Amino acid sequence: MPSHRPLPAIARQLQDTSLRYFLEVVRCGSIAEASVRLNVAGSAISRHITQLEALMGISLFERRPRGMVPSAAGELLASHAIKSAHEAERVAHDIQALQGLQRGRVRVATTEGFAMEFVPQLIASFVHKNPGVQFHMEVLPPADVSRRVVQGDADIGVTFTRAVEKDIRVELIRPAPIYAVMRSGHPLARLRRIGVAQMLAYPLALPSPDTTVRQLFDIACSLRRLAVTPALTSNYIAGLFGFLREHDGITIAGELSIRNQVARGDLVAIALRDPGLALRNMEVQTLVGRELPRAAQAFLADLKADLKADLAPDADEPAAAAAP
Repeated sequence: MPSHRPLPAIARQLQDTSLRYFLEVVRCGSIAEASVRLNVAGSAISRHITQLEALMGISLFERRPRGMVPSAAGELLASHAIKSAHEAERVAHDIQALQGLQRGRVRVATTEGFAMEFVPQLIASFVHKNPGVQFHMEVLPPADVSRRVVQGDADIGVTFTRAVEKDIRVELIRPAPIYAVMRSGHPLARLRRIGVAQMLAYPLALPSPDTTVRQLFDIACSLRRLAVTPALTSNYIAGLFGFLREHDGITIAGELSIRNQVARGDLVAIALRDPGLALRNMEVQTLVGRELPRAAQAFLADLKADLKADLAPDADEPAAAAAP
């Protein structure tokens, strides 16, 4: 499909509705789902994408039975679209700031453990100081948090990782070892450390297999050839904590996920001595090459400052591991 349109005409086309429709199809993987999200007829979306392909002189998608995948050219165009949208949003917020308006919007993607109390409390503190700023917090599995940041659907990601993520800028990283969590009256509650083998003598409530904490726990059990049969498996961390309160069940969690419950005396966290259970990190993430709007920059600074001030000199003995 040779293109004879001059570059200025192509540049103008890359700023209109067609590009918005194109990017939504990239995000959704299908015209049908993009149609639902945009509340626009699928035929209209398909027509705009066809026009873009004719304009660019190249196919932007690989059409597959189960959806549409961007071609190499489509990936380049999607990257341009995301960066353009970010820049337009940042400029709009910065203009408002020059007018003295205390406004802005910050989109945070986070895993459930951080979303229970840690991130909401930081947001509450920030909004108290900046009442015109609005937040949207989305709770997702760890890999999806990074995906939201890369796709431009989140300004800031707070998640657990075990490997380097492409196109992610790590704003802050800290070790995130795993702890055994139980009620204060549990028979193991006053021990300094325990092993996974000791945990198996009690009913286990474990997170879903798509979480890094569960994956590392399963690996540790496999290395010791320990068979694990949880009494409860759930993707809802509050449900796991609720399972512990009336009997001697045990779950697993990171320190930030349980800090406040431990400080209140609701739960106790014990360090695990098995190798491999510290092989993950907590990360604060943004997109490489993106300049955040001022409100997001300010919240990011507060988030990093809070975490840096809280880094324990001895990662094996955080406040969460103290006996009641």
